[in-house]
Amino acid sequence: MTCGELPAPVAGLSLAAVLRAGINGSRPSLPKHHWRILNALLACRTVALGGHSYQCLECGRAHFVPHSCRNRHCPLCQGQAARDWLDKQKAALLPVPYFHLVFTLPHGLNALIGQNQRALYTLLFEAASQTLLEFGRNRFNAQLGLTAVLHTWSQTLMDHYHLHCIVAGGGLCEEGSRWVDSGPRYLFAVRALSKVFRAKFCAGLRQLYISNKLKFEGQIKSLADPAQFQSLLRQAIQHKWVVYAKRPFAGPEQVLSYLSRYTHRVAIGSKRILALDPQNQTVSFAWKDYADGARGKTMTLGLGEFVRRFCLHLLPERFVKIRHFGFLSNRQRQKRVSQARALLSHRVAPKASSLTPPPPAMACPHCGSHRLHLVQVVNPGRKAVPEPLDSS
Repeated sequence: MTCGELPAPVAGLSLAAVLRAGINGSRPSLPKHHWRILNALLACRTVALGGHSYQCLECGRAHFVPHSCRNRHCPLCQGQAARDWLDKQKAALLPVPYFHLVFTLPHGLNALIGQNQRALYTLLFEAASQTLLEFGRNRFNAQLGLTAVLHTWSQTLMDHYHLHCIVAGGGLCEEGSRWVDSGPRYLFAVRALSKVFRAKFCAGLRQLYISNKLKFEGQIKSLADPAQFQSLLRQAIQHKWVVYAKRPFAGPEQVLSYLSRYTHRVAIGSKRILALDPQNQTVSFAWKDYADGARGKTMTLGLGEFVRRFCLHLLPERFVKIRHFGFLSNRQRQKRVSQARALLSHRVAPKASSLTPPPPAMACPHCGSHRLHLVQVVNPGRKAVPEPLDSS
């Protein structure tokens, strides 16, 4: 691994090309679930998934539009997925301030989390959301509404488990007859949030251990011993846990602009990839060193290590990484949001028309015309990379 100054990116270099080179070079041993994801990413927008053949009625030339994989780990597909998701969130926006808080787990727990992703990701959602809702009840005597988004990566693709929470500035009293404002600049003290969050997560972690719902394999096998596990908990509790409050959003419109970029982000996209060297089996990518004033730098990794780091951030099957709590929870969302909107009807509502521009219409790549005629639907072909026989 090497680090250096930031060079200019190479046009046309894609994440799929890097993954393909890394997989073909090392044939890593991966779970079947990971192979399915990688196959989808490598086949995305290629003839392997089929597509549509069009003829331009303006210039008469033909072109082929390959299908996308629609996998949530694919940077090519997340733009449309974010627009679709965002359209559903507009109805829940309220004319109130919104706050952005980030709950981060200590790196000392990384190995344990990596082997117990589903259980400990779920616990992270529960501990953070319960902490915020509890503070809302204690300070405002009201129910907050919040959206939480899981991120698992650092800029260098290492494991960095944290939850981004977008919290409405205020809440509904229990009977729904009154809206309680938080004020535009301050929600909760982050030190107090940190202590309660740490206590809730560690209590949940201890309960998972007692219930035999955690795995301990390889380098953390010793944690199966009660004394070793208790030692890990003591070390975790001794350190301060990070809860970071970013600057409040200027308004609902800024919230959606942020969410549209952030909710469907993946560990790394093609724009950050700078160079691929198949001969030396290395890849270079851009990253921001936040310990050095967010300075832009470049990192070079072996292809095998790059694939390993990328796979750290593949989510468990059907795991929901964007969740809503409080008056935004699915069970009561429609009713409670309607109550809040009625109570806030005297305030100026966000302009929905300016929040998310529609995606551009399909155009002929030769002349730019939108007068296209569908000629043929092409059926999918083979997988981009077949699963190895020894994958498990």
